[in-house]
Amino acid sequence: MAKSKRKLEMNAGKCIACGVCEGECPVDAICLEGDVPVIDYELCTGCGQCVEVCPTDCLFFEGEEEAEAAAPPQSAEEVAPEVEAGLTELVSAVPVAFAKDQGVWIYIEQSDGDVHPVSWELLGKGRELADALGCELAAMVLGEDVDDVAVATGHYGADKAYVIDDPLLGQYRTHPFAEGCLKLVRKYEPEIVLIGATTLGRDLAGAIATDLHTGLTADCTGLVIDEQARLLRQTRPAFGGNIMATILCKEHRPQMSTVRPRVMEALAPDETRQVEIVRETLEVSEEDIGVAVEDFRPDADLDKPNLQYAEIICAGGRGLGSPKGFELMKELAEALGGVMGASRATVDAGWISHDYQVGQTGYTVRPRLYIAAGISGAIQHRVGMQTADTIIAINSDPEANIFQIADYGIVGDLYEVVPELIKQAKEGNLKEKLLGDGD
Repeated sequence: MAKSKRKLEMNAGKCIACGVCEGECPVDAICLEGDVPVIDYELCTGCGQCVEVCPTDCLFFEGEEEAEAAAPPQSAEEVAPEVEAGLTELVSAVPVAFAKDQGVWIYIEQSDGDVHPVSWELLGKGRELADALGCELAAMVLGEDVDDVAVATGHYGADKAYVIDDPLLGQYRTHPFAEGCLKLVRKYEPEIVLIGATTLGRDLAGAIATDLHTGLTADCTGLVIDEQARLLRQTRPAFGGNIMATILCKEHRPQMSTVRPRVMEALAPDETRQVEIVRETLEVSEEDIGVAVEDFRPDADLDKPNLQYAEIICAGGRGLGSPKGFELMKELAEALGGVMGASRATVDAGWISHDYQVGQTGYTVRPRLYIAAGISGAIQHRVGMQTADTIIAINSDPEANIFQIADYGIVGDLYEVVPELIKQAKEGNLKEKLLGDGD
């Protein structure tokens, strides 16, 4: 590849080693070595993407005026006490009570009685939040013939289930579902409402929050109660996953968040646990809706991977060298009874479809076993898989970032290591050993 016509320069004094440039570079011309980005001028094309996304303006091109910036940003260690002090000052001014403050609510996403697992995961987190506030945990169940779903919410931790059962809610449509949720929220006034960050959940949450004139924090990865002020500290990735921002909704209720599947952990179901059911009516007619469902066709792509709930994922990165490398990863995944995954770099390169992408702009996963082959470990990828029970990294670079979070690391040529794993998986009980189920 030809050298760049513009030479990339860096002001090391401004660099905070956030890794944004490394993750954004389409040709992998920047990599972090320690706390310093190193530029490979043989690979750099001078596209300027790294310059545009750099949060501290430390990257610029030779001969071009360096962007003006304020005082150099502080490190995470230096700024944390100031942030904490600022939060303490902020929450001390917040009123303790807001109207009824009827607890923590979880929207239960279901289709024909089949509940999306993210709803059980949110009930698990909701139980923790409700206990911290000393209030009840409630489920919001909308649909047709959903009594069994309402009862099941008690098994997963709910104290109460607010139910609207109506034929108009047989198939999801934004208007009737939003109107039903709005009726419940306005009548009972919960402090917190959590919704799964699914396609349906993102649509519904935005409609509800807009009508209620309250805040909505999307794709949260952390939820913690400030018990003194009864505020929900909602943490989500910013700057492509390189900075974790904590957001507070201090003046409006309810406090609302969407949470990605597989970020939280569901409680083990207790079928002896009972739930109080409160029934309400929809009070919406078909004429009010304006949109009709003529036909529903399930996804016919049977080969589409179920990454979010896979027990074993074998993911490949740019270190595979070419799209053919995924044939090897597929063979390993099949030998272990898992599914195949991929890094953003390989998806952007057109080697594999987005259906397989793990990371900040792909799927968040929580498998028992995650094998990363040829993946450098940019923060955008790590944020999507770092909660796996066991992580095995295979990379020829001993300084690769992926080794920082790996439970086991193999430094070597993946084209030598992976075939050996496939062989052992087919001949013996490698899967059981890796999962800790064997002797």
